[in-house]
Amino acid sequence: MKVWKRRRIAGAVAAVIATSMTLAACGGSTGGAAGSTSAPATAGSSGASGSASGGAGAAADQGVDDGTTLTLWTRAPLEKQAKALVEAYNGSHQNQVELTVVPNDDYVAKVGAAAGSGQLPDLFGADIVYVPNWASQGLYADLTDRIAGLPYADTLNKGHIDAGTVDGQKFVLPFVLDLSVMMYNKTLYSEAGLDPEKGPATLAEFADQATKIAALKKPGVSGTYFGGNCGGCLVFTWFPMVWASGEEVMNADGTESLLGGSAAQQVYSTYKTLNDDGVIGDGARDETGATWVAGFQSGNVGVMPYPATLLATASESVDVGVSALPGVDGGGSTFVGGDGLGISKDSKSGEQAWNFLAWLTSDAAQVDVLAKGGDVVSRSDLANNEYAAKDPRLVLINEIAGKGKTPVALNFQSAFNASDSPWLTLVRNAVYGGDSSVEADNTAITSVLAQQ
Repeated sequence: MKVWKRRRIAGAVAAVIATSMTLAACGGSTGGAAGSTSAPATAGSSGASGSASGGAGAAADQGVDDGTTLTLWTRAPLEKQAKALVEAYNGSHQNQVELTVVPNDDYVAKVGAAAGSGQLPDLFGADIVYVPNWASQGLYADLTDRIAGLPYADTLNKGHIDAGTVDGQKFVLPFVLDLSVMMYNKTLYSEAGLDPEKGPATLAEFADQATKIAALKKPGVSGTYFGGNCGGCLVFTWFPMVWASGEEVMNADGTESLLGGSAAQQVYSTYKTLNDDGVIGDGARDETGATWVAGFQSGNVGVMPYPATLLATASESVDVGVSALPGVDGGGSTFVGGDGLGISKDSKSGEQAWNFLAWLTSDAAQVDVLAKGGDVVSRSDLANNEYAAKDPRLVLINEIAGKGKTPVALNFQSAFNASDSPWLTLVRNAVYGGDSSVEADNTAITSVLAQQ
């Protein structure tokens, strides 16, 4: 696990603001009854600055439910899940959460400005790849002891927990998981003579199946599609193919890129061949992520890596098959994305904010809200819940969540997600360039990752 030294908050806030100015953001119930978790506030419990840890017994595990109004910020892509969770919590607790949904492109700037003025909300989410940076800068209160006290702590998604751990201290819980999986159009598979019940199990099978879909030569239909000008889309969908091949994308500290390895180069060459052969849909080269899922959703793409959170939406118009993202010779993995949620350094209601967080990981929230809504649960012991059991695809997605990874790096945004990131340069050179520059481009990524 990485060993980062927490930076002084003042410097960190400045860094967050600077980041916001220079980087483009991407891309069976129990508990929860009103009053059931109320406990007297202990001395110091109202201030979250510095730490929301501490305490023992029932009060420490559940926090306080005394009718306090809490504020919570989230990014727009998670609006559906956030609204459902807040509505359920408000309907079963004395505390009330006021939710603010912020446009994705404005979120980093808004957090940066609020952090600088000491006006962060009680609770705020963060794209899980940003959490290491923000946690190391002291924007979140320490939740280490509280998380350890949860009876199901060892079942919480490891990728999110690890990403929110700095110097051994834990700062966030999983808010909403977003996984990358392979989705394919069963109708097009049948028309192409492919088995509609079997998605690609290797990288070569993915290329072969996409090629056969393209060979149908149906107007507007392509074999596959990807965000060729979207760094965030590419880490979300291509990193798992490297992991499934038994290789890593970075070293353990997130300071060195390993994207010049043999598996990564197989991914690049596969997409280059598919592009050269006309298998990839028009527009992929300039796709910034704004419309990268639209073609599949409209039934015009045969097979492609896709966000699991959009399964329900895609299924409204397409007969969707799901499989894990394969490695070169098999295996399966996923990018465990989504947002983590923690208590801000500025909250004066840390005990009440913890009450929401503790409830967030309960059966009531995970099963009766998220799973019921077709979303991925954050606890492995709830993977085969009553709602997922009705759809084998959801069971598969929940199981894949336990096998995936969340890449951790302090400079992740600038190295990978930014529109001018060296990662995007590497991919575009490898897929669209005439000469291979993978080694040099990989070194450029390392240079950014290693910056202090």
